[in-house]
Amino acid sequence: MTISTVPAAPGDVADRIPLSFNQEFLCNFDRGDGEGPFGPKYNIVCGWRLAGPVDAGTLRAALDDVVVRHEALRTLIVRDPGDRYQKVLPPSPATLQVRDLSGTAPGERELRAEELLVEVESGEYGIDELPLVRAVLGRFDERDAVLILVAHHTAVDEWSMRLVMRDLAGFYAARTGYPAELPPALQYREYAAWEQAAGGGAGERPRAYWRDKLAGAGILALPTDHPRSAGLPKSTAWHRFWIPAELTTEVLRIGRGLRGSPFMVLLAAYATLLRRMTGITDVVVPTFTSGRGRPEFQDTVGSFFNFVPLRIDLTGCVTFRDVVARTRRTCVEAYSNDIPFAVVIGEAPELMLPSMADDRAACAFQVFRSPLATEERAGDLRYTEIRRRLMSQPVGGDIPDGAMWHLEIDASGDIVGTLGYNTNLFDEATIAGMAAGFHRVLGRAVTAPDEPLEWA
Repeated sequence: MTISTVPAAPGDVADRIPLSFNQEFLCNFDRGDGEGPFGPKYNIVCGWRLAGPVDAGTLRAALDDVVVRHEALRTLIVRDPGDRYQKVLPPSPATLQVRDLSGTAPGERELRAEELLVEVESGEYGIDELPLVRAVLGRFDERDAVLILVAHHTAVDEWSMRLVMRDLAGFYAARTGYPAELPPALQYREYAAWEQAAGGGAGERPRAYWRDKLAGAGILALPTDHPRSAGLPKSTAWHRFWIPAELTTEVLRIGRGLRGSPFMVLLAAYATLLRRMTGITDVVVPTFTSGRGRPEFQDTVGSFFNFVPLRIDLTGCVTFRDVVARTRRTCVEAYSNDIPFAVVIGEAPELMLPSMADDRAACAFQVFRSPLATEERAGDLRYTEIRRRLMSQPVGGDIPDGAMWHLEIDASGDIVGTLGYNTNLFDEATIAGMAAGFHRVLGRAVTAPDEPLEWA
């Protein structure tokens, strides 16, 4: 067993660690109840198909190894009034539930795997139930299974979930007699300490950029179907859809032609949709960056993601190619000045006011691309991430407030989309209509990028 990692003493604890800027950001949504970012539904759930023999006991032990390796999975966030901090606790056994799926016919296994993912996502997992990661292993037969990992979003981000799976596979391989090596991994508390000491790396230049860029700006908040004051029960539902590969090909072609990424082209299409829906040309869209600008934290598990407001001025844009060029410029500027949102909002204190209206809500937009391969090996096992998910669900992982787009280009070339939304604010028909509208706008825009846009 050859595992290279940061030494960890199982009995060690670390108390009163300052919060990261992102953890402080999440605290702004905390209402002390079960519906916010510290509630039992604020989780990330990912699944993998496993091909080959799986020993559940070894897999459980390997998951415990991951908990030892990554302190974030055993960290409490203390939120006493006026006194907020992290506390790292000793490792404790992780939960691995084994489900018998042997009655599933081979042709139905992909669907059954997705159904299990939906079931797990609908559950509740308390933030005080350490460790903050658990697993479900569904067995179809001796050589075909599905593995689901669920972790609380205060401890991980999307990037981290792939790291957890990579490290789980490495420890599993090592425990079954295969050579395995993992890169050293710094702890999230080390990142939080660096960030606090460095002020998030926010010097005067990026502060001045955001102060000027967001002067007079407000997040574009969409009208809701129900006001918050109606007091309707809140859950987060997820509407799923897909866009065929032929449109993806055009997205990539336009991006290459303008030296832009797929995200920039898709964001331009979303900005076009918002312009049509609202008539607003000064579009401020909230999105996310990985928050991992420092290379030494690439292998660290933690909640790194950073909230970034992208302000795109559509005034004078005649064609979709104009919108992409304008969007690209905004993105390049923002990425080169990426600092914690808590610092950004200090320079633009009125930015979020539109989203605080009783009948308005922000709608974030992200396109995720994993830094790790989708198919890997762990000894005799081959594991492949489940990314093509098309089942909508009425209850899933929580969004603190509003709605959120999540787009990903899968192995087939299709764009697999998810639009999550708070059900106390939006109706399903509204969300489905928005997703269909995005599909139409994207299809028209990328197939005729030089024709005049129809804004109405």
